Amino acid sequence: MRYDQLTDSQRRAVFHIEGPLLVLAGPGSGKTRVITYRIAALIDSGVRPYNICAITFTNKAADEMRQRVFALGTAAGAHISTFHSLCVRILRRYAAQAEIRSNFSIYNKTDQSRCIKQAVKDCNLDTANFRPARMLDAISTLKNKLIDVAQLKADADDFFSQTLAKIYGRYQQILSEANAVDFDDLLMRTASLLQNCSGICTELGERFKFLLIDEYQDTNHAQYKIAKALVSQHSNICATGDPDQSIYRWRGADIRNILAFENDWPEATIVKLEENFRSTPNILEAADRLISFNENRKQKKLIATRPQGSDVVISTVEDELQEAEAVALRVKELSDEGASLNDMAVFYRVNAMSRVLEEAFIRNKIPYQIVRGVEFYGRKEIRDLLGYLKVLVNPNDEIALLRVINTPARGIGKTTIDKVRAYGSAHNITLFEALEKAAGIDSLSKAPKAKIAVFVSLIKQFKKDTEAKVAPLAQRVFVESGLQQALQVLGIDGLDALENVNELINSAAQYDTQTEEPSLIDYLQQIALFSDVDSYDRSRGAVALMTLHAAKGLEFENVFIIGVEDGLLPHERSYSPHNDDEEEIEEERRLFFVGITRAKTALNISCAQYRTIRGQMLRTIPSPFLFELGIEITEPEAGDSAAQDYLHDSIAKFRPDQLVRHKTFGLGRVKVFIDMGDDSIVVVRFNTGQTKSLMVKYAGLSQQ
Repeated sequence: MRYDQLTDSQRRAVFHIEGPLLVLAGPGSGKTRVITYRIAALIDSGVRPYNICAITFTNKAADEMRQRVFALGTAAGAHISTFHSLCVRILRRYAAQAEIRSNFSIYNKTDQSRCIKQAVKDCNLDTANFRPARMLDAISTLKNKLIDVAQLKADADDFFSQTLAKIYGRYQQILSEANAVDFDDLLMRTASLLQNCSGICTELGERFKFLLIDEYQDTNHAQYKIAKALVSQHSNICATGDPDQSIYRWRGADIRNILAFENDWPEATIVKLEENFRSTPNILEAADRLISFNENRKQKKLIATRPQGSDVVISTVEDELQEAEAVALRVKELSDEGASLNDMAVFYRVNAMSRVLEEAFIRNKIPYQIVRGVEFYGRKEIRDLLGYLKVLVNPNDEIALLRVINTPARGIGKTTIDKVRAYGSAHNITLFEALEKAAGIDSLSKAPKAKIAVFVSLIKQFKKDTEAKVAPLAQRVFVESGLQQALQVLGIDGLDALENVNELINSAAQYDTQTEEPSLIDYLQQIALFSDVDSYDRSRGAVALMTLHAAKGLEFENVFIIGVEDGLLPHERSYSPHNDDEEEIEEERRLFFVGITRAKTALNISCAQYRTIRGQMLRTIPSPFLFELGIEITEPEAGDSAAQDYLHDSIAKFRPDQLVRHKTFGLGRVKVFIDMGDDSIVVVRFNTGQTKSLMVKYAGLSQQ
């Protein structure tokens, strides 16, 4: 029987049928197995696949879930997707009620940046005082909280809020004119649709009689509202997640959604998955000790099922150069011993830390890949071809239209475009509609009219094939638009770009073979919702380099976590006076916990005594998290560290458990004292619950 391999706790979750269910799934506890087997069990119990909806957070996770369900031999038909993909489907189906046309474009970060810059400019504001990136972040936060322009205007009681409301309003107007939405709109519009249209809410509730949500701890307020609306008819919600792995607060995730699950559904069944099938006991013990310092969590323990492994190694190095070289050399050693490069990863807190690693890997001839795949879609040649495809689906997408109208150069310059836009504005029609009427624009001469006519005809010819397979259309557009020839004439300088376009067309061909009814609009939707982790190719024979955030959901035999220093992890932003310090610190601790629990067999953690930050070599302090692991830190050998030059006895010394007082943090007890002379460090757990790593000579601690 296919259910025989399930543990007792997994079986309780899998065979629960009616009513709300919360599955608290620790890392490596078989969470995906439980979700897929639960889908199979529901179908075996008589539930139609059509009535099951499973939601996760990345396309890669959704694909894996579909494959696993298929492998179980269950009937096809269950809806398995990301939240955003589900919202796209809902909005396209109920476009009229959502007050949007069904062929809407989904704007990525680059498109949004252009729109917000235009919005700030249109509001006659200085971009130096109202930085577009900051405005976009503020608007994203508002949307995730379901605060629209009207509500913000009504609540705005200071100059900044009132100005933000103006920018927000103009930004939404620009999107509306282009028949476009951003990622946050997908959620906000869907939540609003379900809230305001009870008939649609009822219809979807009857369609999706069983809702399964993976990674529930990562849901934001809008997603929470969508989920509650979808199950308002029946309460058949299964939320799977782990508060200890909630690491996306900065993009709106609200840990309270999972912590308060029993308040929302008092009758809920709670199942804990505590057995860990991934990591050795050594790794799990360190992770358990670390996360126990957090207060906002659901109590559970990681129970190892694997035999004892090698010790977790925490090393101190002199600087980032030595750190990168040490990682590279250890990778070579492991590889020489037979370990696979595919099963090794290096994690870091910020992307900028990858540069020194890359240099060390190149020097040592070690293949690597950086998991930051959305950059592929940011390349000029890719954006050019996608620009054409977007115009075919949505001619109102002015950003895409302006990108391709003279790419490659066809003699339709800025002066001509400005005249066409002026005509469009005067007649209250879109830019593309104005291009279609270019023959009647008196301000244009004969030559530009002819060139515009050729371009419009080209687009209309392409448009006939948007409901067929995507790859042949993409190939045709690439050739007949002149894009291919423009790259070929560059000779060797255009080879990389040609290869990139071929790779895009290959991805379209793969989409065609895997989709029952391929269409251009659906393909563009998938690309628009592409994430960093979706690009990760485990079969490339290369070490993976990625941020700790990108590592979520992955696992490797050998893991390296570098730069575990105060200011990096926890990040310096966590100490901002505008933040709730302890909530921010807890999130950073969860991020470290996620990194640690990606490791299956070996875990190497390092911190540097000096690191180049903004061009300056600065003295660093080990992260307070290191001392919470309860593992001895390996110091550099004598002579290896510049800190050795400072050793002397003029600085006060502290002992573990000693009571001390700080003028800001109050009373606390010493956890660790690192004797480094002038640079001695003391780690103190204060009565406020905070743990701080302090340089003794600056801390002003008094011994009690």
